[in-house]
Amino acid sequence: MLLDDVCDQLLPLAAARSVTDVRVGLGYTAVQLDDGRCGLAYTFRHATGGGCCVVKKAGTLCGQSASELAQSAHSQDSIVAALGLATLNALTPSGLPSAGDILDLLAIEPTETVGMVGYFSPLIGPLKSKAKTLHIFEQRDDMGPGVLPASAEEKLLPECQVVIVSATTLLNRTIDTILGYCQGAREVAILGPSTPLLLSVFASRGVTILSGMEVTDPSQALRIISEGGGTRQLLDATRKVSLRTKD
Repeated sequence: MLLDDVCDQLLPLAAARSVTDVRVGLGYTAVQLDDGRCGLAYTFRHATGGGCCVVKKAGTLCGQSASELAQSAHSQDSIVAALGLATLNALTPSGLPSAGDILDLLAIEPTETVGMVGYFSPLIGPLKSKAKTLHIFEQRDDMGPGVLPASAEEKLLPECQVVIVSATTLLNRTIDTILGYCQGAREVAILGPSTPLLLSVFASRGVTILSGMEVTDPSQALRIISEGGGTRQLLDATRKVSLRTKD
């Protein structure tokens, strides 16, 4: 699995690091390490279920080794998995030069069909204006008209020339299946703050673009997440980074 490859590359870097702060917000989860770096991952708040306890080990996470928390990315519990992925993202390289805006990098032609796995509302209008057809796929069934169920991906994604995939598919363990449907696409982009910026890992799976976030102001990012903020509020505390996996 792709997540296994991400862990194999980053876990050796976690051995000397410990966790100093953890926030499980309504929009995102954040983990800060003892070297000051901070990573993000999406919080599947609709998966929290009933009861008042969301993370059983709450109160014990700070101070534990980064290796231990990073391995939580394999958890079947999507909230716990977000803690692991955020830890992994805190370990990814920083300061990478961004290649530009995701829409410019995709260079969509008016004859092309675009697939979007996950609902990126700011991109929908621009994509519809550029592409011949835009297919939007979502696992949730409350996203409104025009959004297709995940069950339609197997049939329609192979017909797409460009595919944008939410990095949250790492958390719900669907990314490997989805990438298998995209082998004929000229561009496959992984998008969102949950994206691990690891070029070689994703290039080997046919991904051409990674578009994620680097936390530049950890204290502000942690505060925003604790106060229930999302992507828009995090813009001043982060830097958008879009990378081509190959030149």
